Amino acid sequence: MKKKNKESKIIFLMLLILFTVFLILPVFRLLLKSFWGEEGPTLAHYSGVIFSGGFGKALGNSFLAASVSALITTVLAFFLAYTINYTNIPRWMKGMIRAAALLPMFLPTITYGFAIIYSFGKQGLLTRLFGRQLFNIYGLNGLLVGYVIYTLPIAFMLIHNTMGYIDKKFMIVSRVMGDNGFSTFMMTIVRPLLGTLAASFIQAFFLCFTDFGIPASVGGKYEVIASVLYNQMLGSIPDFARGAVVAMVMLVPSAISIAVLQFLEKYNVRYSRISTIEISRHRLRDIACGGVSAAIILCVLSVFAVIFIVPFISEWPYDIRFTMEHAVSVLEDDALSGVVRNSLVAALFTAVTGTLVAYGSALVTARSTVSKKLKNVIEGIALVTNTIPGMVIGLAFLFSFSGTPVQNTFFLIVVCNVVHFFSTPYLMMKNSLAKMNASWETTAMLMGDSWIKTIIRVVTPNAVSTILEVFSYYFINAMVTVSAVIFIAGARTMVMTTKIKELQYFNKFNEVFVLSLMILFINLIARVLFQALANGRIKIKQKMRE
Repeated sequence: MKKKNKESKIIFLMLLILFTVFLILPVFRLLLKSFWGEEGPTLAHYSGVIFSGGFGKALGNSFLAASVSALITTVLAFFLAYTINYTNIPRWMKGMIRAAALLPMFLPTITYGFAIIYSFGKQGLLTRLFGRQLFNIYGLNGLLVGYVIYTLPIAFMLIHNTMGYIDKKFMIVSRVMGDNGFSTFMMTIVRPLLGTLAASFIQAFFLCFTDFGIPASVGGKYEVIASVLYNQMLGSIPDFARGAVVAMVMLVPSAISIAVLQFLEKYNVRYSRISTIEISRHRLRDIACGGVSAAIILCVLSVFAVIFIVPFISEWPYDIRFTMEHAVSVLEDDALSGVVRNSLVAALFTAVTGTLVAYGSALVTARSTVSKKLKNVIEGIALVTNTIPGMVIGLAFLFSFSGTPVQNTFFLIVVCNVVHFFSTPYLMMKNSLAKMNASWETTAMLMGDSWIKTIIRVVTPNAVSTILEVFSYYFINAMVTVSAVIFIAGARTMVMTTKIKELQYFNKFNEVFVLSLMILFINLIARVLFQALANGRIKIKQKMRE
């Protein structure tokens, strides 16, 4: 082993052990469980599940709801991103659109369903404002509303970020060559975005297909595959073998999406440099895009308005008097306040551990000289964790660690979150490290410093802003996740999202909304704090360069 590769190979080995023990082996054990019967290997579990009428219908329902939702989400996200990047609406309005589009990611998906019920239900806030119920909220309609709101942030971020790297000078070139407005739009905006638009659709589809929180609230009799898995595992009579089969079926779209995302890479257009040009003034375009974008954002925000109203009403909708009783009762309830502490502990440890894992992985792939094969292993892990459903990871952990000392512990919840959300933080860190001066390590080695010393003294201080962003990402997602932890959280380690699911059974919606508000405020504070620290760090670096 070469000395210059020693430290990076040690980091790689530690990462390999982590993902082998807490990703590869649990999923492999889940696979074995699905094929194993009382007398040995069997296909009986698969035939029993696949050929049952209910499963086929649930699978079809999932594909329909996820496809329609993903298409709507991608169109809306594109329109919002276009408004920000290609119109001259006021800067403050662009900032509001950007902030509102990202707001849903600060709340757990299970809360979306309750918000839809209290907004569009027979006694809902919006129903009372309009004087009639706009649509039946249970079934496909409710799922579509919830799924679109849920996936809008990720689709918007993907499209908006890519739009920022499109060279706008080609719009001028196209018009000079005599192209009409539509041709210019298609060739200079849509064509470079084809890969991202397809990736946005796939990501949105996959998030909808595997989500559990929204169907748990407004699915009604419209059963989807995620609710089938939950009922198989945590229903009145758990069937672990059939649950394992359902989980493996949920992995099929995951495998397909990995292949499709790899294929779409060649459609991503990369420019050698980005020209800064002023967007041409077009009053009709700006008014239309600004108005439609404002309407989209208003629709999203109106659904969440009830979260800020219902907890402070004496008894909705019969006694509409302001009260702090519900909020105070939650704060005074030791059980509920304990759940809040559990969530904060799990989120903080997830953020610390996840940041270290993502940073270590990015160092190996972006700042080390280990072989390309080793780097591809980490790239493969990132690709898998980007698409594997949280419910599948949670169920795999349930099978693998039941009866062990780590069962129902914060350790297991933290590791589950770190593995589940690994992909995006890793890519954020890798892209940041890859942009730094590639000669730092070589220069330091010539001066007698080791690779690890260079990383600590030179690379890490320059990566602090991205490290803070990764920390924030892990913290926020650990606060809102429910699909994975619902299988591994115990009575002592119950977090806020799993408590919300429990409160649903007892129809304690005031407590549900109070806890949801607490999650929202905690995440917003964390986001603002870490973003301010990251921006401050960037300004310090800029001043030092000047």
